[in-house]
Amino acid sequence: MEFSPSNLVKGEADASSFPSGGLRDTFEARGYTAWDPTSYAFIKDNILCIPTVFCSYSGEALDHKTPLLRSMEALNIQAMRILKLFGNKDVDHVKATAGAEQEYFLIDKKYYDLREDLIFTGRTLFGAMPPKGQEMNDHYYGSIKTRVSEFMKDLNEELWKVGIQAKTEHNEVAPSQHELANNFLTVNVSADQNNLTMEIMKKTARKHGLECLLHEKPFAGVNGSGKHNNWSLKTDTGVNLLDPGDTPEENAQFLLFLSAIIKAIDEYQDLLRISISSAGNDHRLGASEAPPAIVSIFLGDELSEILENIRLHKANRNRERDPMTIGVHTIPSFPKDNTDRNRTSPFAFTGNKFEFRMPGSSASISTPNTILNTVIAQELKGFADTLENCEDLNSGIQQIIEDTLNEHSRIIFNGNGYDPSWILEAEKRGLSNYPSTPAALSHYLDEKNVEVFTRNRVLSESECHSRYEIYLEKYYKTINIEALTMADMLKKDILPSTSAFEAELTKILKDKKDLQLTYEDSYEFRTLKKVSELKKAILKDLDEMEKLLKENKESDPLKKSFFYHDSIIPLMNAIRKNTDELELISDRKYWPMPSYKELLFGVD
Repeated sequence: MEFSPSNLVKGEADASSFPSGGLRDTFEARGYTAWDPTSYAFIKDNILCIPTVFCSYSGEALDHKTPLLRSMEALNIQAMRILKLFGNKDVDHVKATAGAEQEYFLIDKKYYDLREDLIFTGRTLFGAMPPKGQEMNDHYYGSIKTRVSEFMKDLNEELWKVGIQAKTEHNEVAPSQHELANNFLTVNVSADQNNLTMEIMKKTARKHGLECLLHEKPFAGVNGSGKHNNWSLKTDTGVNLLDPGDTPEENAQFLLFLSAIIKAIDEYQDLLRISISSAGNDHRLGASEAPPAIVSIFLGDELSEILENIRLHKANRNRERDPMTIGVHTIPSFPKDNTDRNRTSPFAFTGNKFEFRMPGSSASISTPNTILNTVIAQELKGFADTLENCEDLNSGIQQIIEDTLNEHSRIIFNGNGYDPSWILEAEKRGLSNYPSTPAALSHYLDEKNVEVFTRNRVLSESECHSRYEIYLEKYYKTINIEALTMADMLKKDILPSTSAFEAELTKILKDKKDLQLTYEDSYEFRTLKKVSELKKAILKDLDEMEKLLKENKESDPLKKSFFYHDSIIPLMNAIRKNTDELELISDRKYWPMPSYKELLFGVD
């Protein structure tokens, strides 16, 4: 047998069996993989794994990596133009960096195996809250349980074997929820390593009799899981372009890059929302653990004041960092940050990077980073075009910053994103609010969005159309699987089990009647009546849901997605509400699956 270097550079794969959104016909099978030499190769399960791009025979991207690499090149070209204007002759290239904070749940596998919904959909379609949830916040940063600690130690070793290092591991807010954060790396390497981390997490969990849940909302009533994407720009000389320095008001280079980001997020807020859209993430956005669906930027008090003073031609006051006063003389003194953090902000500046808090836990970070790179490259291009033809560079920079703030400051919001008044305020500002995946995706092919991809050679028009169809198809197929799973569990498990419970209650009532005992106000009578009412309501909605699923013949992917969102999900929610209430009044021995008590508190 022979193995030449060319086998690493190029491979041939069947490209007809993957979702292509119309890019490929079934009979057109040839596809190519090509080595991405900027991302580390690694050995997993005694197999040499080469990070690759994947494209069709005609060259269309069929993966997440190719558009990400294209966006990195586009961003580098435009950022370098800006840096040359500032006289940075020693810089050869600029790269986007990212660090992903991965949230996840760990539950006992013996309970997971008894939940059809978790197996097929990754989330619980039924489940009443136990008497205790996350109200006490006693799990957050609490002592890590023995089995979980052993899992984390083993996970670290498995990650180290493939060159992945994590810097944070701790309990998250919800019971059985945890977090792992990978080190910051070039964005394509970070995306590869995060994908690999998710795979290794699930595999390692099973070795410890656990199941790792990466769904955005596996349990109703407690926090879901996100994946905060920390994004920044760095030169090959090691300079962080988003570091404001000690005097940000005098750092024109930083302020120009910041202005490009502000303009990009405002003009393409719909694309940022689209980049994190999924059926799972729709359950999470706007809840107590995630930012709202309205995209905005948090800059903090200091930066906001500096930018406002620039806009109004006012002098900036010198700011010194206040010391942190704890009141204990043995604690070392240290300066506190110039601004607090805002966990309700979708896109928050956190010192020398932006934290994009909207991505869901199961998603690849490739897509949101591709869009961030692309839209910021577009704005940097516009700035460079203007400044390269400007007689007075300093005046030109000043004018660009002022114009950006005057036209795009509406996207800056430092307040509470959970406050209902923010929805009204955002509407007044003209910000978009797309509460669901279909609503967001309906704008994917807007002219300006397709244009920003094609102009920067990140996606062709046909590649945009294919992704639009694939994302919609994934959405409605996900809801369809959930609806079918819900129906299957009801008909084969929940309803038969509660019928057995009804039979026992009926027998007790009959015995009481035969003994001429009062039974009208008894536990058995009241419970039987309530069970009967709930089952009747469940069956009514179940019949309607199955009828709609059977009769729906819509072929347009957007209309089909709205059908599932507007018609099927409300019925699923109604069915769940009544079924969860049924669980609360049922005898535990008759309930056919592990409850939230076992799932959330069953790991010792």
